[in-house]
Amino acid sequence: MDGGSIWSIVLTGLTLVVALGLAYRPLGDHIARIYTGERDLAVERGTYRLIGVDARSAQTWQAYLRSVLLFSFVSVVFVYALMRLQPLLPFALGLEAPSEALSFNTAVSFVTNTNWQSYSGETTLGYTVQFAALTVQNFVSAAVGIAIAIALVRGFAYRRSGVIGNFWVDLVRGTYRLLLPFSIVAALVLLAGGVIQNLNGFTDATTLAGAAQSIPGGPVASQEAIKLLGTNGGGFFNVNSAHPFENPTPWTNLFEIFLMLVIPFSLPRAFGRIVGDDRQGYTILGVMAAIFVASTALLTWAETVGAGTAPGLAGGAMEGKEVRFGIFGSTLFGSTSTLTSTGAVNSMHDSYTALGGMMPMINMMLGEVAPGGVGSGLYGMLILAVIAVFVGGLLIGRTPEYLGKKIGPREIKLASLYILVTPTLVLAGTALSFGVPAIRSDVETTSIWNPGVHGLSEVLYAFTSAANNNGSAFAGLTANTPWFTTALGVAMLLGRFLPIVFVLALAGALAAQDAVPATVGTLPTHRPQFAGLLAGVAVIVTALTYFPVLTLGPLAEGLTR
Repeated sequence: MDGGSIWSIVLTGLTLVVALGLAYRPLGDHIARIYTGERDLAVERGTYRLIGVDARSAQTWQAYLRSVLLFSFVSVVFVYALMRLQPLLPFALGLEAPSEALSFNTAVSFVTNTNWQSYSGETTLGYTVQFAALTVQNFVSAAVGIAIAIALVRGFAYRRSGVIGNFWVDLVRGTYRLLLPFSIVAALVLLAGGVIQNLNGFTDATTLAGAAQSIPGGPVASQEAIKLLGTNGGGFFNVNSAHPFENPTPWTNLFEIFLMLVIPFSLPRAFGRIVGDDRQGYTILGVMAAIFVASTALLTWAETVGAGTAPGLAGGAMEGKEVRFGIFGSTLFGSTSTLTSTGAVNSMHDSYTALGGMMPMINMMLGEVAPGGVGSGLYGMLILAVIAVFVGGLLIGRTPEYLGKKIGPREIKLASLYILVTPTLVLAGTALSFGVPAIRSDVETTSIWNPGVHGLSEVLYAFTSAANNNGSAFAGLTANTPWFTTALGVAMLLGRFLPIVFVLALAGALAAQDAVPATVGTLPTHRPQFAGLLAGVAVIVTALTYFPVLTLGPLAEGLTR
């Protein structure tokens, strides 16, 4: 790597850090005010009347959970119906309705904030489905994630309370006050950068060589903004953010990375404000940032020193990457999209080196907590903090406490169940794909383009992405088959809603407690020592869970090259 490349990396990194640093306090404070304020906007009051909600009525964790599940069920039915009725809708572009299995998979994908796509967007879905079904879910699924995180934060902040807030109020406020206005601004910036926004359909053109070409259009900027701001993922076009209509230039690429990170990295500030201790927010932020930097550095190193004559001549492994972004613009985007729950791509992860392709997998296996998806990253990190406090309590022989709340048997069981959900889904799905003869035969003959250990990595990546609600993929896997559309759909559903059950149950258990005064034996959770313990717990839990299967896939592939 030459000096110019190094300076480009440094300048890009500093620009991103400064932008996120400038947004941290004002945006974090704004988020805290959204969910703690008493006054409602006029449009919010109208929405409450429309859906029949009493905005002043708080809910128990059970009622909060029922509201989440009911809203999500209705959303799945709505998206599924629109997809199946596509030929009857305006702006259908003459496209047929997707199959029942694909419609189910896609509906579940967007409602769970996964945005896994087993289809080519520009040739499968018309504009009405794109903006009335998918874009709407990009807003509300992100708002649901933030609502769950805020409910858990209230569990730490409330004292002797039987309630944790009102889901419908949290949903509406998050959409109207945070996601909608910020996405409008982001869409305008993307438009200025060259991202398209039209209803032109397909434009026929003739190339300089005389060949016929059909150029797709569409309302891309509006969907691109919330896709990134809400850490949703899911591209308007098949190649996602590698397409010049979605991501034209290096500066739009950096702006899109900023959009993915700005809310997740600001939520720790909101957490600190709501619990009344800004230092707690800085601790969570520090752990998130440290893991993010380490992961991005490792991925960039793996792609820069890729073995072989061609990577050596190109200055790194450039297969599957856009020249306009280069290696660091690709690896920074890839780390960001898999350390959050976005899953958008501007390069093909399947074309990464063996060890480079392993890093996005590990990012998701960590639970997407650095900084994670909007909401899900914060509540995932707080679950890890509960486990870290429990481990620390064992080490010093004290009853574990976090933010004045005792971590007893009930709390640690709920946290442990949360941690076990996604590994179970990932490993079970991968094992069934290769362990059941009928499924294995179908997978190996119709889905896997690359046999051997890389084929295992492709399937492992798919279930890791689905269960963690990420949505990115190794492009060498054909997932639009009966087995994968069904199995990945189930993994997305369970990977989204089972953890939410445990998070809300933990929030209810914590809110019911009174505050425990700090003593000399209380483990300080705002110091660097606890930050190190928390980061260690996140890494060790992941390593112990996934190391065996990684040795069969990307590690084995990397060691044989």
